[in-house]
Amino acid sequence: MRLGDATWRDIERATTTARRSEDGTLAPVLLVPVGSTEQHGPHLPLATDTLIAEEIAGRAVHRTDGLMVGPTIPVSASGEHVDFPGTLSLGTAATTTMIVELVRSADWAAGVVLVNGHGGNHEAITAAVATLTDEGRAALAWWPSWPRRRDGGPADLHAGRIETSMMLAIDPGLVRLELAAAGADTSIDDLRERGVRAVSANGVLGDPDGASGSEGERFITAFVDDLIHQIERWRPIDTSG
Repeated sequence: MRLGDATWRDIERATTTARRSEDGTLAPVLLVPVGSTEQHGPHLPLATDTLIAEEIAGRAVHRTDGLMVGPTIPVSASGEHVDFPGTLSLGTAATTTMIVELVRSADWAAGVVLVNGHGGNHEAITAAVATLTDEGRAALAWWPSWPRRRDGGPADLHAGRIETSMMLAIDPGLVRLELAAAGADTSIDDLRERGVRAVSANGVLGDPDGASGSEGERFITAFVDDLIHQIERWRPIDTSG
């Protein structure tokens, strides 16, 4: 179920008559995709992170009972990309506040899972979940487990082969492969200190060469598997006896 397609009476029924499942877990759990509107090189759309987060959340809902997808957060903390036209950013503090207030308003749900598609949101989402947990609310942060480099940083950091492959699986019409080109290979610390444009003129951090829709499908499936696994480990349990 998509939250925006339901009426308030649908949600009331879901939270009163179908709140408890046979195994004692509580429902519904609300999945909120958190994306970004930021440059993704000359070949991928500004909405790449948003589309990936929505795809992963949507597939998880279709595979698992007791979940629903909420509205997407399409603009977040993308300050490192603001030197590229088209990028929009709220900053870390505002993104943290927005997430906290959104989850607070969803007390009708058994819990909220933030399905994050943008690495720049890590600080904001971590801070938000810490605040919400301290308040006694059930909130879970999830983001893809990216392959790692030898120095411990994520490989293929931005608009490279992984994201290009996933976008080819989600909506190949939005991918301009004829414009794809390798970019810089840098550390996260360097990126945060200098900004993306200072280290990569085309905005790519990695190399999209070799990307394919079939590879993207494998990545998406693995990420959905991991999301469902994390939800099942975390899912709130009825302790009322």
